[in-house]
Amino acid sequence: MTMKDGMNYAPQGKPKPVVRAGEFVFAAMALNHGHIYGMCNGLTEAGGTLKWVYDPDPAKVEAFLRKYPGVRAASSEQEILQDPEVKLVAAAAIPCDRGPLGVRVMRHGKDYFTDKTPFTSLDQLAEARRAVAETGRKYAVYYSERLHVESAVFAGQLVKDGAIGRVVQVMGLGPHRLNAPSRPDWFFRKAQYGGILCDIGSHQIEQFLYYAGCRDAEVLQSRVANYRNKQYPELEDFGDAMLRGDNGASHYFRVDWLTPDGLSTWGDGRTVILGTDGYIELRKYVDIARQPEGDQLYLVNGEGEHRLELRGKVGYPYFGELILDCLNRTETAMTQEHAFKAAELCLKAQELAVRVE
Repeated sequence: MTMKDGMNYAPQGKPKPVVRAGEFVFAAMALNHGHIYGMCNGLTEAGGTLKWVYDPDPAKVEAFLRKYPGVRAASSEQEILQDPEVKLVAAAAIPCDRGPLGVRVMRHGKDYFTDKTPFTSLDQLAEARRAVAETGRKYAVYYSERLHVESAVFAGQLVKDGAIGRVVQVMGLGPHRLNAPSRPDWFFRKAQYGGILCDIGSHQIEQFLYYAGCRDAEVLQSRVANYRNKQYPELEDFGDAMLRGDNGASHYFRVDWLTPDGLSTWGDGRTVILGTDGYIELRKYVDIARQPEGDQLYLVNGEGEHRLELRGKVGYPYFGELILDCLNRTETAMTQEHAFKAAELCLKAQELAVRVE
């Protein structure tokens, strides 16, 4: 995905400010992934004031300023970190750099909002946990496949309302289009991107913990492979895993970079949530051969069969909740332990994975 693609795919919602202009100032830096646009969209729609941007690549900064005119280009990371007005730094660094950057941000007294995956090693996670404990700052993670997808947001509301009873299993499918020519070099270096289960697998594990109400889980089995892209020997283009939650719920997920060119979007992401009294299926980005728009939710329970088209009808409450959490030092949007537990489990799944040749 190129930076231009990143802007095109960045979710946009209706503005729903929770603060007035200037009450919550934030900055953007490390523009290595297009998700930074979705992160900034969400925060500005919730009333945040984007003051600064920094990246060592002038072309990335120039593209960002075209999207967000009026934002100031900082001359260095330090210029942002030393600004007392800035309450939060949003960043989409190369994955291996996300943890260390977050620690620097928190030790400068600011909250941190990073693209997923938040870490590429358990040592980085341990250091971030120490920094959170010592500084009291937040290390928030953009798990966008739940937080920035309206059908996924609404599914959470249905689960909380008891629409399908107790959740006993979550199945996640996270295929992505590779589009290799547009990818930066780091994307193909495992030490930098962390592996497929660590990277896009983090979305799936976070959703499982959330929908199933688990505080912890065990990785039972995981696999990775490079089936189609041997010219990139460090790339994993397929991965899957099975987990068991601390409350007895189970999870299977599959992620891959094998999306065919004939699909009308970048990936046919789906989630199936099975409960004791019904089930939910999310067709997040497309309903193939039927409906080009995503955010299609299917619900089957004791009351019947239901299909809901949710694009533009739900919104993205996470971002306003995050802003208020930063101002009030609360944990409404997502607890710190939940964000870190999802990261820990994807790292463990990657570490335990059997390589299929």
